[in-house]
Amino acid sequence: MKNIILIGMPGCGKSTIGVLLAKAMGFRFIDTDITIQNRTGMLLQQIIDQKGLDWFCIEEERAIMSVEESGGCVIATGGSAVYSRSAMMYLKEHGYVYYLALPVEQVEKRLHNIKTRGIAMRPGDSIEDVFRRRRTLYEEYADITVDCAGKSIEEIVEEIVGEHSLIAGK
Repeated sequence: MKNIILIGMPGCGKSTIGVLLAKAMGFRFIDTDITIQNRTGMLLQQIIDQKGLDWFCIEEERAIMSVEESGGCVIATGGSAVYSRSAMMYLKEHGYVYYLALPVEQVEKRLHNIKTRGIAMRPGDSIEDVFRRRRTLYEEYADITVDCAGKSIEEIVEEIVGEHSLIAGK
């Protein structure tokens, strides 16, 4: 079965949903943020602070391109993965991309640690600025958009399991 790739803003639940989804489907779970940290030996925020945003995006692309092609994985990407067209095309080739859509107001409520979380954003940017830039990219790359507003984690997992069974069975 093809991979399930989760994209969306920081705080939308990609990692949390990804773990539960992998468990529900008997898939392996890969978090590309953790892959970056393992490869570099640095936390995401340290990379951004010490090496810069461009270097971080290069590492993010490398981490994504190193993901196995075999299928049977749930892959939670970093929120900025959509900035790399080649990485997104690679992921789309080997799976279905689900955009976990959440209104910017809910994203802002969930992100209390914006300065230390390792979010790829330019100095002076607000979450709303980042959201505006990324939303069209999320929509462009998504095979399926999952509206997460007002839904529990369990409801979102069930929805993706159902959707994936339908499209992967074609």
